Amino acid sequence: MSRERPKRGTLPPAQENIEKLEKVVEEGNYYGAQQMYKSISARYVSAQRYSEALDLLQSGACNQLKHGQVTCGAELAALFVDTLVKGRFPYDDEILARVRKIYKEFPRIPVPQQLGDLDDMQQLSETLGAAKTCVEGCSSFLKAALKWSAEFGAPRVGAPEIHVMLANYIYFESPEVDMVRVSHHFIRGNNPKEFASTLVNFMGKCYPGEDDLAIARAILMYLSLGNLRDANNLMDEIKKQVESKQLDFPQSELIQFISFLLQTLLRDALPLFNMLRAKYKSSLDREPTFHELLDEIAEKFYGVRRRNPLQGMGMFGEIFKMMGGE
Repeated sequence: MSRERPKRGTLPPAQENIEKLEKVVEEGNYYGAQQMYKSISARYVSAQRYSEALDLLQSGACNQLKHGQVTCGAELAALFVDTLVKGRFPYDDEILARVRKIYKEFPRIPVPQQLGDLDDMQQLSETLGAAKTCVEGCSSFLKAALKWSAEFGAPRVGAPEIHVMLANYIYFESPEVDMVRVSHHFIRGNNPKEFASTLVNFMGKCYPGEDDLAIARAILMYLSLGNLRDANNLMDEIKKQVESKQLDFPQSELIQFISFLLQTLLRDALPLFNMLRAKYKSSLDREPTFHELLDEIAEKFYGVRRRNPLQGMGMFGEIFKMMGGE
């Protein structure tokens, strides 16, 4: 121990380095600042001064992101999470607030809805490239945070608040919206009302016939986890928001099936469940993964075992496997 003290004594309080490096960033020396953030924070970690390393890395990530240095900011954000793991910091409101603060600094780049919104294809390509970089950087950071949270006190699939952050960023900032990924994170979140707002937003700009698919997918994904409460909350909230915005709620056969399904699951009615599946098969065939989700729902609510639970899960199964640790 006596040999370590002089080494620790060579490190000043983190705030001194934070103020010094803020000036380096302000001067536009982003690369130089990045190298110093990494090397100095590593020294705090080596000295087991994890809290100060976190302070430095959080400051660095936020400063770089504020100045549009997404790659640098994302790298420091990832190191922030890595330090949470090394220091074995438990998942709590304080750390969650720090994760959220970094998340909010990731840029929001307006992506044009029509090619005519930009002067030329080169500008369009640059805008889409920048948006993709932001989504990749933010997603990587939040996925790492989910993994940390699951290991240190959050639910097994990760902190629900972080799932909501990730769902929102993917939806609003991705050049191409992937509603399967968005829904995957929202159903592991804790905010059906916000999920409903996102779906209503999607309904206002999607192609004809995609709105009812998105709603049905979301409800079935909730139910495949055995979460009937939030499935009902989501449906009620969508209807409420659609009415308040004076929009048309989809009236397709697929939506009829979902409404009947939610009522059926409130009671022990496996024959009725099977009858509904048969009656609305043509509507469910619009997305083959619906049948896979319904098999999972039958197992959750009625104990109907799949013939081989390790196979036949298709696209959703693969997504769940890849994202299960998030």
